[in-house]
Amino acid sequence: MAMTMDQPAPSTGQHVARRLASVDALRGCTVAAMLLVNDPGDWGHVYWPLEHAAWHGCTPTDLVFPFFLFVMGVSVALAILPRLEQGVASDRLLNAALWRALRILALGLAINALAAWWLPGREMRWPGVLQRIGVCFAVVAAFAIYTPRRAWWLAIATLLAGYTVLLLAGGTLDEWNNIVDRIDGAVFGQYVWDHNPATGQVHDPEGLPATLPAIASSLLGLCAGAWLRARQPGRLLAAGLVALAFGAGWSSWMPLNKNLWTPSFVLWTGGLAMLALLAFHWLVDLRGWPALGRRFGMNAIAAYAGSELLQIALPALGWQEPLYRHLFAGWIAPLAGPWIASLTWAIAFVALWWAIAWAMDRRRLYLKL
Repeated sequence: MAMTMDQPAPSTGQHVARRLASVDALRGCTVAAMLLVNDPGDWGHVYWPLEHAAWHGCTPTDLVFPFFLFVMGVSVALAILPRLEQGVASDRLLNAALWRALRILALGLAINALAAWWLPGREMRWPGVLQRIGVCFAVVAAFAIYTPRRAWWLAIATLLAGYTVLLLAGGTLDEWNNIVDRIDGAVFGQYVWDHNPATGQVHDPEGLPATLPAIASSLLGLCAGAWLRARQPGRLLAAGLVALAFGAGWSSWMPLNKNLWTPSFVLWTGGLAMLALLAFHWLVDLRGWPALGRRFGMNAIAAYAGSELLQIALPALGWQEPLYRHLFAGWIAPLAGPWIASLTWAIAFVALWWAIAWAMDRRRLYLKL
């Protein structure tokens, strides 16, 4: 882990090899949304767009993680493909990617271990958001380095088809009883997000089997990043609309479900992510609009990991409840209601980390794992 000066890659021919402000902006907006939905003042008073679907379905909050994995795939295309074209050895690129993936995974485990040690009643959790990001990054980087582009689409189709077979073989998509939860229980035991001691059933939204279709989400981003480099934004529009149509059609018999990361969910969220990337590219890169969110995007891991650590520290030190009560709920709730008070805390949390990211960017400090 290090603080580094971020340098854009040099241009190579007709391809776009520079760092695109639109990608940083989209990543940053995604991270800001992640902090907003993860940090309400009161979990009992959260507006529905800021909550995950109870099980089947897709709310705006359910778009956040697949968008992040998609943008990560775009970033792999913009960072690794130019270096391949410049003649950097494939093994050297893969080793660097694998070490980075291991550092991301280790950071996720360390945060979970800190929570288990510091928060009363919290047990160690082996899966997690950063762990899934690390695995997806390693796999997508390997595809970018060693395989042709047609293999990316073949891998996406294979992952979605194979995962569909796995889900159907499980017999049900019901919460707790599906094959994904059963596999996670066999692999991780009780060390997951949710565990029912009475029945032994477990559930983790970032578990092992559902990481397979999450890799497909990242591969869609890899394809999108290659189109951006080749100056083919029209393909983003076409592919985004096709993915949306297939996702909607597939959801009629296999519902959208973030917890299971169903194939319909991959295509639906991937299609929306492609259209969002196209919009950001047109507005920021081509029209010159301000790259809102760029500072978050340049320090995405720092903002996310730092916010997770603060989420642990505030309740562990006994500060969260009095801070929320005295600075927010105590005077906002009587005037505007508890939902507004809870949302205001979340907005303030995002603003705090935006200020930190702004200060780091001003000093050209970028946390690279």
